[in-house]
Amino acid sequence: MSDVADVSEVTEQSTVRAPLTVEGLDRPEDLLRRLRFTPTTADGRVGVEVFPLYSTEQTGPGGPAASLVRYHPGATADPHRHTGYEIILVLDGELITEDGRHPKNSLLVMAPGSVHAPRTEQGALMLVVWEAPVEPAEPVD
Repeated sequence: MSDVADVSEVTEQSTVRAPLTVEGLDRPEDLLRRLRFTPTTADGRVGVEVFPLYSTEQTGPGGPAASLVRYHPGATADPHRHTGYEIILVLDGELITEDGRHPKNSLLVMAPGSVHAPRTEQGALMLVVWEAPVEPAEPVD
């Protein structure tokens, strides 16, 4: 049996050597209680917290990253362009993009070059994987 990192001890500065196991994705309220989410304003986000799973600190500049992302009710992000693929799995709540409303259990795949400004009315908890960093963009018409 391999060692499993205890998520209660994982912070954004941690380097995880053993597999990181996060159980209870079907119970968002448990995740929100157990994990230490950190507020972020990256990419013009307002009302957003993240629990990094891995970041460019481990993968290098321009590398991939993944986080559990919590949008509080009314949260927004500025328009941004993806330089690589982005995968979003909505675990709870609802995410709103220019393509519509994406409720719990929705999977979004944003292609390189795509632009969006995600937001929420009721709040959302998501697993987000970025193939590469994003860059600021003009709003989508």
